[in-house]
Amino acid sequence: MVTLGEISTETIATHVVELCSLGESSSMPKLLFPYFAVSFLLILSGCTKSPAKANVSDACSLLSKEDVESIQAVGVNETKSSKKSNGMFLISQCFYTAAESNKSVNLALIQNDPSQRSKRSPKDFWKEKFDPYQNEEPKTKSGDEKEQGSTPKKIEGLGDDAYWVSNRFGGVLYLLKGDTFISIGIGGTDDEETKLTKSKALAQKALKRL
Repeated sequence: MVTLGEISTETIATHVVELCSLGESSSMPKLLFPYFAVSFLLILSGCTKSPAKANVSDACSLLSKEDVESIQAVGVNETKSSKKSNGMFLISQCFYTAAESNKSVNLALIQNDPSQRSKRSPKDFWKEKFDPYQNEEPKTKSGDEKEQGSTPKKIEGLGDDAYWVSNRFGGVLYLLKGDTFISIGIGGTDDEETKLTKSKALAQKALKRL
């Protein structure tokens, strides 16, 4: 059974692929985002503590274990990273495994894949998916609508652009800087507003290395 702050690896991997594949449908009207998992969990190779300057192709270099510990108020046992291409973008993910597993944090970094010749950039994708919500007031949803997803909520003062997408686990923060964007998902039993506050604090730290 899936509990608050926890979701299967298979489900999370599916949502990561959906994030970038959504852009293939140009006929869709304003997109009602499907609920995104609190985290992007792919356990592959280890990731080391972040250096002073990030290797921007590695999500784990954007946040250190200490960064996550300071926000979640819990020890982080290890960081695990993965990297893949969806044929258009390069997607690097980092999972920060907390001592209390449901407080783990997940970070994804999406940027151009230098091995591909796609003319469509992450910034183009961002504009297609988030620009329709630039001037839209957040709407409160209930029942089945909450299960399907929520209208993205614009967040001011982060990077070039930022949105919070609610889901039944809390939500995911998406942040654009230049031609790159990241997503941050936080586990745990905090309410949605607290998770948003924590996600913003982590985003500020990641921005300094992006």
